[in-house]
Amino acid sequence: MEKIVVLTGAGISAENGLGTFRDEEGLWAQHRIEDVATPEGFAANPQLVHDFYNARRAQAVEASPNAAHQALARLEAEFSGEVLIVTQNVDNLHEAAGSKAVVHMHGALSGALCAACDHRWPAPLVMAPNDPCPACNQPATRPDIVWFGEMPYGMEAIWDQLRAADLFVAIGTSGNVYPAAAFVQDAARYGADTVELNLEPSATISDFADARFGKASDVVSAWVEEVLAQ
Repeated sequence: MEKIVVLTGAGISAENGLGTFRDEEGLWAQHRIEDVATPEGFAANPQLVHDFYNARRAQAVEASPNAAHQALARLEAEFSGEVLIVTQNVDNLHEAAGSKAVVHMHGALSGALCAACDHRWPAPLVMAPNDPCPACNQPATRPDIVWFGEMPYGMEAIWDQLRAADLFVAIGTSGNVYPAAAFVQDAARYGADTVELNLEPSATISDFADARFGKASDVVSAWVEEVLAQ
């Protein structure tokens, strides 16, 4: 086995207090997704959207990697082949744990984007609609986050990596959001073995050859131990 591609979703960071869409409490429960996670919501009320992501950014800055993030960083460091993490998460907990090969397909809270000229720069802790772009000076600052209705980042490269994988692993994902929900079928079609590590079965559980259920910090750590022992 030479290449492992790992998809991570909100479930891997849930133990850190960074909520998922489906949490009954927390930031997402206080807002309609259409209001804070779509281009239309941003156009209608940019201050609301900035307030929402400012709160998420503050939350993420206070979080530390858990045992699952640390286990994946160890896997990358000690595995004899290649390990790539493709994450749907916008926090930086994989990097904080030591992972280096990480693709943020949905963007990152640590980034700012100019809606006028597409310039990107490190986001301050607090952003506002009238913040000028450092490149074009237009007041068109938005979070560098992929919202619903927008194309995730790096998709061509991700598909190429999936099709070259010997093993595809999905961790803490619901299987409800495309294109990520299709990754397991695509990887399997090109010959990869497939494993789901999750708190409970995802919507795409029937597409996986193997599955383990439990807290991410437990099941991911145990799985990494198995892989490294082989």
